[in-house]
Amino acid sequence: MQFHHHGYVSGDPRVKPAAGVGINRPEELPDEVDVLIVGSGPAGMLAAAQLAQFPNITTRLVERRDGRLVLGQADGIQARSVETFQAFGFAEQITAEAFWLTEMNFWRPDTENPRNIVRGGRAVDDEMGISEFPHLIVNQARVLDYFADVAANSPSRLTPDYGWEFKTLEVADEGEYPVKVTLIRSAGPDEGTERIVHAKYVVGCDGARSKVRASIGSTLAGDSANHAWGVMDVLANTDFPDIRTKCAIQSHDGGSILLIPREGGYLFRMYVDLGVVPDDDNGKIRQTTIEQIIAKANEIMTPYTVDVRSVAWHSVYEVGHRLTDRFDDLLPEAVGTRTPRVFITGDACHTHSAKAGQGMNVSMQDGFNIAWKLGHVLEGRSPESLLSTYSAERQVVAKDLIDFDKEWSTMMAKKPEEFADPSELEDFYVRTAEFPAGFMTEYSQSILTGARSHQDLATGFTVGKRFKSAKVSRVCDTNPLHLGHLAEADGRWRIYVFADQAKAGESTAVANLAEWLATAQDSPLAATPEGADLDAWFDVKVIYQQNHEDVDINAVPAVFKPQVGPFQLTNLEKVFGTAKDEDIFDVRGLSRDGAIVVVRPDQYVANVLPLTATAELAEFFAPVLPARQPQH
Repeated sequence: MQFHHHGYVSGDPRVKPAAGVGINRPEELPDEVDVLIVGSGPAGMLAAAQLAQFPNITTRLVERRDGRLVLGQADGIQARSVETFQAFGFAEQITAEAFWLTEMNFWRPDTENPRNIVRGGRAVDDEMGISEFPHLIVNQARVLDYFADVAANSPSRLTPDYGWEFKTLEVADEGEYPVKVTLIRSAGPDEGTERIVHAKYVVGCDGARSKVRASIGSTLAGDSANHAWGVMDVLANTDFPDIRTKCAIQSHDGGSILLIPREGGYLFRMYVDLGVVPDDDNGKIRQTTIEQIIAKANEIMTPYTVDVRSVAWHSVYEVGHRLTDRFDDLLPEAVGTRTPRVFITGDACHTHSAKAGQGMNVSMQDGFNIAWKLGHVLEGRSPESLLSTYSAERQVVAKDLIDFDKEWSTMMAKKPEEFADPSELEDFYVRTAEFPAGFMTEYSQSILTGARSHQDLATGFTVGKRFKSAKVSRVCDTNPLHLGHLAEADGRWRIYVFADQAKAGESTAVANLAEWLATAQDSPLAATPEGADLDAWFDVKVIYQQNHEDVDINAVPAVFKPQVGPFQLTNLEKVFGTAKDEDIFDVRGLSRDGAIVVVRPDQYVANVLPLTATAELAEFFAPVLPARQPQH
């Protein structure tokens, strides 16, 4: 963490100085806003935390509840989400309070006494080392609290506007604030009062019954698996030996349980199989009582018993898989005539079962994807065409998620005798681990994702996939660090320059690239506004192949040591050597001739290029940067 470059900081450095709209921010919801976020779920709160980093953008978040979420239904935090939390600055804190999911056990009927269940197998949660981050279980409400703290401590001082319910919206063909939003006061002495807010853009994060989705004429389409589950978070005493380990439990009669220990050491969640729902059920299954769910759980877990002492929350749901055909307000016939103004995220555009632990995780990435793009467009960093990539990118991800969840939830509902092999469920869990961990997202070629013409220069940084961190050694202070962990959710692009085998000051390729980055009119850095720090829009780092003690920092080109802040202090923390116990060039398949790796603000690899490919680098950035006038 860097601070003091704007003057001495004696308090919490995570609380950034108020700036822009954060100075004397009005408590009352204004009549006009740049971005109106509807709903304070995971997608909405992450989008707010990201947009709050842009101090000149007026972002407001409305929520129909009268205060923070107290009891969240989602709880699974995949490694990709923890990686995202790192970028927002709270991975260490939330990891400390969460339950760490390191193994999953599989229980099945005893072959000698089928009425009893026995442990049939164990699976390490991340057997292949997909991520350095753990798989966590923590209440959704706490995730939202952390994002709320990030937003409130940002330069914009963003806090939710509670007690406002979305009613409808209309999009005009013209005007600076073309989206007319009607809200209703849902809490307080003026409850029931209508209010009009005009916005440049609206982001709907208002769940499966989304009114924002309805307002843009989009519908969820799909099917139901006609299978019901009772879910409960409980405090209980039990003789079941794996109560503090995630378990898939299958009983002799086909009933099954997905057991998930919760944070805190005592609470645990059970998804209890309630069986196939008859066609003429008419919602009767939803009336299943908590007592019936507990009884069914005890039946499945024979010979073990669960003595429930307290129920924190319970519900009954039927598995359904539904998806919208677009994630914005742009109808097919309008494509090319204008850019979208309204976006939907999370459950508003994709729903599925809870058992793969994907709902909150994928929703947060929806919010991350659209928020930085809105920030760039509204701040003048990028043209409006950037916004059309949101639906194109995230709709494909949601479709892949639903296909995966259909397979997983179908397997969870199978009877033991329906499996070709008793270990089939366990094998599927291990084989597909990378998908639920959140690392299979792969964006296709677009204005934000380059071709893979030079992928061989960095085989471990797949273009279109998230930047997979590895260890390096920072030269100025000799600290061993994860390179990816230094990327903050600050809206900046990353340009990682992996040097050739020559030392600092001796590499012609690195020197030429650095000169071009610093001085060329078509360099992406040339788009940086006059008066802003050189690294305001682009975070440029260099990684040499030598260990830190063999890198002469005075010989490193100046573009990798930008002067920042009002005192124009030299930032020495962008220069790295290889770690002694892990050479990033070997670990990530980097060419010894060097490479440029470009990473988007949401941590996805956008391009891989040779050190000499300045023209290709300029060509890649041209469509996503403001048009520049030729110099005379």
